[in-house]
Amino acid sequence: MTPSISSRREFIGTVSGAALAASIPVSVEAMPTATPKPSKMQFGLVTYLWGQNMDLPTVIDACKKSGMTGVELRTVHKHGVEPSLSASERKEVRKRFEDSGIVLVGYGSNAEYHSSDPAKLKANIELTKDYIRLMHDCGANGVKVKPNGFVKDVPREKTIEQIGKALNEVAAYGQEYGQQIRVEVHGSGTSELPVIRDIFKVADHKNVAVCWNSNGEDLKGDGLAANFKMVQARFGATCHVRELNDATDTYPYRELFKLFREIDYSGWILMEARTDPKDKVAAMTEQRKVFDEMVSGS
Repeated sequence: MTPSISSRREFIGTVSGAALAASIPVSVEAMPTATPKPSKMQFGLVTYLWGQNMDLPTVIDACKKSGMTGVELRTVHKHGVEPSLSASERKEVRKRFEDSGIVLVGYGSNAEYHSSDPAKLKANIELTKDYIRLMHDCGANGVKVKPNGFVKDVPREKTIEQIGKALNEVAAYGQEYGQQIRVEVHGSGTSELPVIRDIFKVADHKNVAVCWNSNGEDLKGDGLAANFKMVQARFGATCHVRELNDATDTYPYRELFKLFREIDYSGWILMEARTDPKDKVAAMTEQRKVFDEMVSGS
């Protein structure tokens, strides 16, 4: 059967149109680009040092005004959130945070587990358990602890094993209360990332995690990326940074944020300040803006 004239015209038009479209160069700029995946990282404050002289209502108010959405309360600061709080006082702390919309991320303790004195080691473990119960009652979900160096005349391997075993004990206890144990990369010698890696070979409980601390030691050896990857599988809900735009600080924060974006990190980036600006809220607001730039990769 011979096609009709109109059918032939439609066919010729279709072919001609396709040929014409194929002959037009397509601009790369005009092609749609993939939308960057939004970051899940959140920004908050460690009360050391900018919040150390603030009572609790002032800390919460400063976070609200500056755009910081969470806070890690450090021990022995003016806000006075300590294990000595009564049950009713703990409920009040919880309610303050719940009413404010600011997240109580956790507690910044000074608990450490490297001492060669068994009594001191036991005391620090029991103190950690006190902090765990405190944060549970106040509505947080973690306690920061730290290795704090090696002991003279004690083999490093023995101290590493002791720290790791202590961490397993407090991690198991913390799990019962919904509190993650966050090990700040800290201390003379114990700030080295290979040492942290070795501690975590012993500390294999799933409830104990690394709190990256943005130290100069991070840049040693094969550099930031290699050290980051050495421990990234054990990262927890918190990471500490210093002032992100301090001209005197040579830490490569943009590279750090790139590494966090690459692993789709969804935890808290908490600012642990070193400076002493007069207007803390203004300084916090500025840091929030810098964080937003870095987390977006701009």
